[in-house]
Amino acid sequence: MKILFADALPETHIDLFRKRGDECIVSPELDASDLPDAIEGVDVLVVRSTKVTAQTIRRSDRLGLIVRSGAGTNTIDCQAAADSGIYVCNVPGTNSVAVAELTLGLLLAVDRHIDTASNDLKGGTWNKKAYSKADGLMGKTFAVIGMGEIGLATAERARSFGMTVVAERKVDRRPEVEARIRSIGIRLVEDLDTLLRESDIVSLHVPGGAATENLVDARFLSLMKPGSILINTSRGEVVDEEALIAAMDEKGIRAGLDVFRNEPSGGTGEFSSALAVHPNVVGTHHIGASTQQAQNATSEGTVDVIEAYRTGDPINCVNVVKTRVGTATITIRHFDRVGVLASVLEVLRRENINVQTMENKVFHGSNAAMGIIDVAGNVTENLTHELAGLENVIQVQTTTRGQ
Repeated sequence: MKILFADALPETHIDLFRKRGDECIVSPELDASDLPDAIEGVDVLVVRSTKVTAQTIRRSDRLGLIVRSGAGTNTIDCQAAADSGIYVCNVPGTNSVAVAELTLGLLLAVDRHIDTASNDLKGGTWNKKAYSKADGLMGKTFAVIGMGEIGLATAERARSFGMTVVAERKVDRRPEVEARIRSIGIRLVEDLDTLLRESDIVSLHVPGGAATENLVDARFLSLMKPGSILINTSRGEVVDEEALIAAMDEKGIRAGLDVFRNEPSGGTGEFSSALAVHPNVVGTHHIGASTQQAQNATSEGTVDVIEAYRTGDPINCVNVVKTRVGTATITIRHFDRVGVLASVLEVLRRENINVQTMENKVFHGSNAAMGIIDVAGNVTENLTHELAGLENVIQVQTTTRGQ
């Protein structure tokens, strides 16, 4: 395969692909405007912060996989990739501890005035009286918004500081997430308003995108306690910066921020932000995932994603439907013989039934198999009987959506 690394990855990991015979192009200097001219002939594209636009996807001629070497995929046009049949896969969870550690670091820096105290000390000023004024964290109520891997890792660490951790109750959480919430000891409240009114500290761990843009607006901030602390290590666009500045001026809210709107596109550059220079803000340079431990784990996860794609079993795909789709699911148990599924597909084609997803699982011994086919169209009883009568078909079951 031809693999283009548009962001830096350790040479030791890239060498693994070279040893497998892959052609590896390492071009971390590429940005979004350069990618369309570099994508020809590329099978796999690996990015971290580099944006992948619809234009890049349209210009590709062989691209089958885009790997986000990290968790968030908001810098990739996932829909354009889906429309072109290109997998977008990420490497979730590998940076959760690093981001959680920075979250608590920002909190400590805000509460104990670490950044200003350090600057004064380096400037020759000793002011124990001023910098002895801190609330402390023991017994505070710490709200986590976003119960993904980062949010959960943050909650674990907040609990170790003796804080009460609270989160909003959600009816659609996965059972394994609910189990972790219980094991950590997170108290759930019924709605966001209650969460904000109760909390001394609010920590944001939500994905980017239209659903979370300006989540922290004037109303959100009006519900927070005077003098409370907002921590954002997720995405700059989650916060209405003008509203936050107003809340800091009017009610003394303090903030620890690793992310901002309109950050420089590269690793270095000029940056002008009224929010970043506000005296109530402790800020860092979007470095939440930037520890060596996290980078190593993410690089290893990137290798795993590419190898899974190579073997035909892609993992961590964010633009593939994960639930049953279409109007019906046809389950066919059959003997594992040549032509069985071809005969099934021919019947469906003749009846103008569109196959949307299809999976065939072989039982131990390779004598029998089970095909699971999601279709769009009217699957009649007669059609089900016809499929059941095909040679080497054992049984057919049709489940119409909603039954």
